[in-house]
Amino acid sequence: MMKDSKLVFPEVINNFNVYNSGNKLMGISGEVNLAELKAKTATVSGAGILGEYETAVIGMFENLSQEIPFRMINQEFFDLMDTSKQAEIVLRSSVQNVNKSSGGALSTQGMRIVFRGRPIEFKPGQLKLADLMNSSVTLGLTYVLIEMGGEKKMELDKLNEIYIVNGKDLLEDVRKQC
Repeated sequence: MMKDSKLVFPEVINNFNVYNSGNKLMGISGEVNLAELKAKTATVSGAGILGEYETAVIGMFENLSQEIPFRMINQEFFDLMDTSKQAEIVLRSSVQNVNKSSGGALSTQGMRIVFRGRPIEFKPGQLKLADLMNSSVTLGLTYVLIEMGGEKKMELDKLNEIYIVNGKDLLEDVRKQC
């Protein structure tokens, strides 16, 4: 029996962990603001069009960056500072869901987000008596993957011309044509 996904909706992130090269990063803060994907656009105008409109170019995105916040600088902070190689950050979380049809029964589903990129910014933070340093490393991203319940929902690989959404390879024809 297939459950109706409209009756189950996400409530909160129950818990999450951050990994670098398979190792859990212990110095990460309690909050990671995820990179925003902003499509490259073009303005279209001409004969047969009333004025102009903006269109997204499939698979093309502006620069992406992901800030990785640290409570305090530690070894993992310095491991991410090697600009000669891409770092890989994996966020693994448990999404708490509620099912409206069963009177509000709760369930959880795994979510995994993967970022790859080279470090482009380092903030050692501040020194303040009896307080956190609030340090961070920012990666210039070339790769983003989001999985829900083990299912690939979105994959963007700028270096290999891959853009997949809900299992559909949106650039398959473009790669064949070029």
